[in-house]
Amino acid sequence: MGPRGVRVARDPVLAVRVMRQEPAVAARHSPCRTAVVVNPARVDDLEGRRASIRSALADAGWPDPAWVETTPEDPGTGQTRAAVEAGAEVVFVLGGDGTVMAAVAGMTELAEAGGSRRAALAVLPAGTGNLLARNLGLPDDAGAGVRLATEGGRRQIDVARLIDDTCGHPFVVMAGMGFDAAMVDGVPAPVKRAFGWPAYVLSGLRHVYRRRFDVTVVIDGRPPVRRRVTSVVIGNVGRLQGGVRLLAAASPDDGVLDVGLLRPKGFTGWGALATGLLLGRRIPLGMEVLRGSRIDVRTPHEQPRQVDGDLVEPGTRLLVEVLPGLLELCVPRDGERGDLRPDGQAA
Repeated sequence: MGPRGVRVARDPVLAVRVMRQEPAVAARHSPCRTAVVVNPARVDDLEGRRASIRSALADAGWPDPAWVETTPEDPGTGQTRAAVEAGAEVVFVLGGDGTVMAAVAGMTELAEAGGSRRAALAVLPAGTGNLLARNLGLPDDAGAGVRLATEGGRRQIDVARLIDDTCGHPFVVMAGMGFDAAMVDGVPAPVKRAFGWPAYVLSGLRHVYRRRFDVTVVIDGRPPVRRRVTSVVIGNVGRLQGGVRLLAAASPDDGVLDVGLLRPKGFTGWGALATGLLLGRRIPLGMEVLRGSRIDVRTPHEQPRQVDGDLVEPGTRLLVEVLPGLLELCVPRDGERGDLRPDGQAA
């Protein structure tokens, strides 16, 4: 029997879900020490946002935060770790997806080191993608984002990790190989800043006839699955740019990852897949979905790869594991399970 008389399932994934039936949020009315990790190169009207953040904290009776800027040499990992080690109980991340990913890496390092210092992460979106914020229904307004933290909304979410030969890449949104990484590579940073997520659509059209490739997928040590695909996407959450839900069952706190094997061919195949996604079909034509906690994807020839929208070195393998409940995130107090975002909410 589990806590409060709850029977814990024998299946480890189901057990994770059962154990997480407790309320997702807990009120924290006492003031907390905070820090803001900011990417000044990605934030418009930095002084205005700074004033909004300070005002929201003051309204809640919280002290002024420490301000730490990222650098080209350290995009936020070291700053996040140092802020927590210095006593911050909430770390606000003001920047785009790359800054958020770096902060998650810092939190992951602290958690795995087993130190006594832990903190919650609060995302204040300021980039062009902001995929985690879009998936979790987090507000764009900095003051509203601060109020999520001061009002006490919290949720333990999973962190995924791409394991390479020399290091690991923590992520909280998606990793991919093939078409999706080629699409990311096809959007220069100035174009992304100018046009936002529609730039990825234009890049995708240029890669519609990209050749498919053979993959072997092993999930949690089960027998291998062999397919010929255009792209492999491993998701902790399910929504793409523009709010399109690619992985309908993906949830950031269920202890498993969803694996989308995309197999459309040419404009006709992509058209059928896109139509299915826009109509909200759970698994549209041209796609297969698998689930597990340790995903090993191999292919004979190097393919482009991406993690949370940032390119990593091309490779022949995508080895990903999930770290259940590793990250404490500030979320709306009325957030539901799943991706926390109402289906009707605009991206």
